[in-house]
Amino acid sequence: MAVTWDLAVDCAHPAELAAFWARALGYVEQPPPGGAASWAEWFTARGVPESKWGDVAFLTDPDGRGPRISFMRVPEAKVVKNRLHLDVQVGGGRETPWEVRWPRVLEAVERLVAAGGAVIRQYDMGGKPDRVLMADPEGNEFCVI
Repeated sequence: MAVTWDLAVDCAHPAELAAFWARALGYVEQPPPGGAASWAEWFTARGVPESKWGDVAFLTDPDGRGPRISFMRVPEAKVVKNRLHLDVQVGGGRETPWEVRWPRVLEAVERLVAAGGAVIRQYDMGGKPDRVLMADPEGNEFCVI
């Protein structure tokens, strides 16, 4: 049996990075747990000081298929290449004809650059463009495929 898992991202600006990844993945802000009407209500009920409310942000897949993503403020900046990265699969998979897949990749790259991402490099396969390595607004690498 598979284990349920979430992804936790250390960052400097949780709300801003969550907004970028919501746009990249089609995710939405996770509703507060336990029937709370708002995150402010939930934090207050647990005695979390208001000064700490911005230290976390949570996203969820609106279709309930993907993992929850937590963004947590940490004091240190990212300093080296990721050892783990996401492949944002917008093209339909490599079984999708290149003429269909590649324009989808380029559209996503353009949208993510407009949202604050950066192109690092493009990779080719078999003499044609295949995927684009990007960085989110805090420098975390991911591929658009």
